[in-house]
Amino acid sequence: MFITKKHLSRRTVLHGLGAAIALPLLDAMIPAHTALAKTAAKGKPRMGFFYLPHGAVMNEWTPKGEGTSFEISRILKPLEPFRSQLTVVSGLGNKPAESNATHAITPGTWLSAVPPAKGHAPNGGVTIDQIAAQHIGQDTPLPSIEVGVTERGGAAACNGTYGCSYGNTISFRTPHTPLPMEADPRKLFQKLFGEGDSEAERAQLSRDYASILDMVSDDAKALNLRLGARDRAMLSQYLESVREIERRVQKMQASDISKLKLPTLPVGVPEFDKQLRLMYDMVALAYEANITRVTTFMLDAEVSNLAYPHLGIPDAFHPLSHHNNKPASLEKLAKIQQYHTEVFASFLAKLAKTSDGEGSVLDNAIFLYGSNMSNSDRHDHFPLPLAVVGGGCGTCKGGQHLRYPDRTPIANLLLTLLDRAGVPADAVGDSTGRFAEV
Repeated sequence: MFITKKHLSRRTVLHGLGAAIALPLLDAMIPAHTALAKTAAKGKPRMGFFYLPHGAVMNEWTPKGEGTSFEISRILKPLEPFRSQLTVVSGLGNKPAESNATHAITPGTWLSAVPPAKGHAPNGGVTIDQIAAQHIGQDTPLPSIEVGVTERGGAAACNGTYGCSYGNTISFRTPHTPLPMEADPRKLFQKLFGEGDSEAERAQLSRDYASILDMVSDDAKALNLRLGARDRAMLSQYLESVREIERRVQKMQASDISKLKLPTLPVGVPEFDKQLRLMYDMVALAYEANITRVTTFMLDAEVSNLAYPHLGIPDAFHPLSHHNNKPASLEKLAKIQQYHTEVFASFLAKLAKTSDGEGSVLDNAIFLYGSNMSNSDRHDHFPLPLAVVGGGCGTCKGGQHLRYPDRTPIANLLLTLLDRAGVPADAVGDSTGRFAEV
């Protein structure tokens, strides 16, 4: 542990043989007689970008009414508890995403608004999550994390003109460096809580030791002796959350049947719901422990052939998205999209209860939730389904539905979100200005 004479460092970690665990904000990290706003307890922005493939059923997404007196829509209804920190943004489009290679470039252009160059080698734009990571993520162990649930989608996520660089990620560190979405819960867990210079080393540590909590137990006991009652309770609750994540990851790994020769089965992953919620829980812990402040999350793969049997929907996601305006197909699609919002809302509820300086993690968050596609049957990139959630350390207004002139660039919203997080940027993609109303 690194402990000053007056208080614990905000970067205090528990150490053990081959492992280290970052900690949530504790009272002991605030120096005595120091104003909260002048310490590490001052809220710092968390940014997150949560991408739903295949657009949205727009008449079920777009709220009725504008300004502060809007009526929240069916798909967004789970976000009603967070209405005061919710801004639904309508009227935006992403012209740089338009091409004949719809699925192949749609994800990778959502956060850059830069048209990729033709060719199989990646050559697009830096995404705003990575711009943010350079400014608000450099004093965290991981400047950013990239998360998925399904590793890859169907063949249409690749294209003969643009290759496969843009269809399976929403994050680009440089124009030539796409970042893969981590869809393996164990690998994500090891990245967040394990120690090692490589994935192979972290995997070996995981095999050698049953639990990283066991490895840091002596350090945790020593730290407890220095904490007050409130901090001890918070530390205990946090470590219990880590232990529960470990248990769930191990349980999922134990049920792995990938090495068995199986008969042909219907398309669908029965454990998808558990895995989706598990990945959200790990992201929540990463925010709480200040392991990262920037997350990108693909809630399903582009061109996903996943079914949703737990919703009573045996149809594969991507074929269903080509609904041909059939009421039965539109109803199933809206049900899937509302389900994703429900799980996202559960994640938000957890962050709203997690202390972070003067407020909660959600109070300090700036989250973009939505898609880079509109009507999935036509592969439109206007009007885009977009919602901003979180207080942004007091910089985001919330409680409103904003409608901008048709085809206003999404890049204007991306630039605005960087502004709200205190990240300097003159422009993003084809931006033409900022939104003062957000």
